[in-house]
Amino acid sequence: MANDTVARAMTVSECASKCESITASITASGARAYRPSKKLARAFASVLAATAAVALLSAGSPTAAQAEPVSFKQKVATILVENCLACHGPKKAEGGYRVDTFERAMSAGDSSTPGFVAKNLDGSEVFRRVIATDKVERMPLDGDPLPAEQVAILKQWIEEGATFDGPDPKASLATIIPPPTHPNPPEAYPQPLPITAVAFSPDGSQLIAGGYHELTVWNPADGQLTRRIKNIGQRTYALSFSPDGKLVAVACGAPGKLGEVRVVDFASGNVTTVFGTTSDVVLDVAFSPQGDRVAVGAADGLLRIFEAATGKEQLAISSHSDWVQAVAWNADGSKLASASRDKTAKVFDTKTGELLVTFSGHGQPVKGVAFHPDGAEVFSAGADKKIQRWKVADGAKTAEIGFGDEVYKLPMSGGFLFASSADKTVRQFDGKTQAAVRQYAGSPDWALCVTYHDGTKRVAAGGFNGEVRIWNAADGAAVTTIVAAPNLAKK
Repeated sequence: MANDTVARAMTVSECASKCESITASITASGARAYRPSKKLARAFASVLAATAAVALLSAGSPTAAQAEPVSFKQKVATILVENCLACHGPKKAEGGYRVDTFERAMSAGDSSTPGFVAKNLDGSEVFRRVIATDKVERMPLDGDPLPAEQVAILKQWIEEGATFDGPDPKASLATIIPPPTHPNPPEAYPQPLPITAVAFSPDGSQLIAGGYHELTVWNPADGQLTRRIKNIGQRTYALSFSPDGKLVAVACGAPGKLGEVRVVDFASGNVTTVFGTTSDVVLDVAFSPQGDRVAVGAADGLLRIFEAATGKEQLAISSHSDWVQAVAWNADGSKLASASRDKTAKVFDTKTGELLVTFSGHGQPVKGVAFHPDGAEVFSAGADKKIQRWKVADGAKTAEIGFGDEVYKLPMSGGFLFASSADKTVRQFDGKTQAAVRQYAGSPDWALCVTYHDGTKRVAAGGFNGEVRIWNAADGAAVTTIVAAPNLAKK
């Protein structure tokens, strides 16, 4: 037992180091993989390391060998997604080698040696690189060696014949691996995290904020933590309640590795469905006004629509050439607007997926989108420091509003358009006329997201500094400020 404890303590230290290197590698990854700003990536790094250490201590010691035959989709695919995909995927393929599908993983890259050869360890390039002692040769490059348990899984799978037990060898690995059970969040946060998603519960009595592998739920009247919803992806980028208020869809993921939508029964906090799985983060999600469909935008550049009840994919639209950062339905659910890092905003027919119009007036990445209440025009915003208004019929611009820095998502609620910005402002506009209603004061850092509850007339915004600020919409008066980091460690 004593030796066990020492071994596990050493593994914790190594894992903390690896987590830091993983975060650094994500930030430095290929130009089109999802990369938060350096400021945002650094803020997540220390929590990533601390949480990984807790997870390791609670997991128990690994087994040296597997008693049952190794399943590719259950075991091997997960190892490849977690350790190899960031450098050997569709957006970045070091050495010309990719592991994003079984077919590609079994093939050779720029070298003539296949990644895996059935019953041939020496001929399997991936296995040779994984066990190499030379740091220049060993994979993952610039990271710690794979844990012995994972090496044993790969070895056994190859020796057993490197068989495929998934539905389609050409399918993305992210779509065939079972939905993971995510690690528990830290009991006490070492530091606040940037708040990239907030939403009021349908009755306005609770405020939900994205955390680290969790959603934190707060009383918006006094700022007290009421509960924590676990089993959520590493980071949460968007939240959307179903029209009946029973479900909340969570757009989440780990940059460069895995993205997904988790649908949570809000009353119980249980995850009911997982869909939209992809090899990079999901950046936005929205229930249709009718509640029967869910739109998803992700860093893989796809815009997809799913059946809400089953999670079955209805449409996959590949019109954008870069991350899809925001989505919005029109009132009758017949059209879907999207905002992308490819510097365009677009509108599609939701039955056919047909592209109806493209707006290219921003000239910079587009981060937010919303339909005008009349449905004939669209608002979009982004890194050009503007909200622009344009016609669905022909893409002609009709108006614009200037900000001091880039503008993020644009929620439309209660007849009002809201905007949060890196200029540290939160602003409210009349949805029809675009007339300024109010600017909410007091944000000391980037305002990354905003939400509004029409029944309680409250506005809440999440900041880069980890604070959620709540105001009364009637007069702009501050209600409370929440540091949305449970049991924050005191320095």
